[in-house]
Amino acid sequence: MTEQTDNRAKWPALIDRLMELVPARLRRGTAAVPVVRLSGLIGAVTPLRPGMSLAGVARTLERAFATRNAKAVALVINSPGGSPVQSRQIYLRIRQLATEKKLPVLVFVEDVAASGGYMIACAGDEIFCDPSSILGSIGVVGGSFGFQELIKKIGVERRLYTAGAHKAMLDPFLPENPDDVARVKALQREIHAIFIALVKASRGARLKGADDVLFTGEYWAGETSVSLGLADGIGDLRSTLRARYGDKVLTPVIAPAAGLLSGLLGRKSAGAGTLVAMDGLAGLPDELISALESRAIWAKFGF
Repeated sequence: MTEQTDNRAKWPALIDRLMELVPARLRRGTAAVPVVRLSGLIGAVTPLRPGMSLAGVARTLERAFATRNAKAVALVINSPGGSPVQSRQIYLRIRQLATEKKLPVLVFVEDVAASGGYMIACAGDEIFCDPSSILGSIGVVGGSFGFQELIKKIGVERRLYTAGAHKAMLDPFLPENPDDVARVKALQREIHAIFIALVKASRGARLKGADDVLFTGEYWAGETSVSLGLADGIGDLRSTLRARYGDKVLTPVIAPAAGLLSGLLGRKSAGAGTLVAMDGLAGLPDELISALESRAIWAKFGF
């Protein structure tokens, strides 16, 4: 055997040793399913504490779908809902990326995928949940308070000036106007119809329940959700992905990139501390109301 032949024989072993230094998710032939967590209320909560939005999750989704050797993308959803606009925009972006990259989307529901949370879950080619997960709430809700009797009792006079007959619609310091309520309900029916159409387009023939069952705003636990066709099966992320892609499947969690500002705020620098303090003092009523609303939305589903 010549020296040249001997050197050639050593190349495979050398390559194998070099490959051991390469991160597992970058090795050729390694199956990967990147995981993106989508959690919390959807839409604006307070100015400095926004909820889930397309702007906040778009980059993370793009990174997940660009993962090398990806066989699918897994979404872990835990959301009681929120803004119908942001919910639909996130749904659309997921479907756009899935089509562009030709990757299936597998959704795993944790505690709740309800209302807007379920709308986002419908972006999945398949939806899996825990037996105790809550799914559904396919409806639209809105509410307010009426303070007109309170301000009358404490001697406050309401003075409101508008240009436009309906500009002060649903003002909480004025008596409720039946015409205003009718307009709001018409708006809700329109948004509800959009939600229903999205669910039907996504789930198709898998839906087993009648419209007057599925689309009343009701919600169900995991097993019933599967029987109604709102989900495809009971299963957790780890077991499902291993059964489908093998025991060595990699499941890297794709977290939001930390920018300079978020890093400074996270370290509570002097400037960040001032911002937090100012927000805590000036925005205390908003923060309190936001916290109460958030708690009420989660509590609706028993969490």
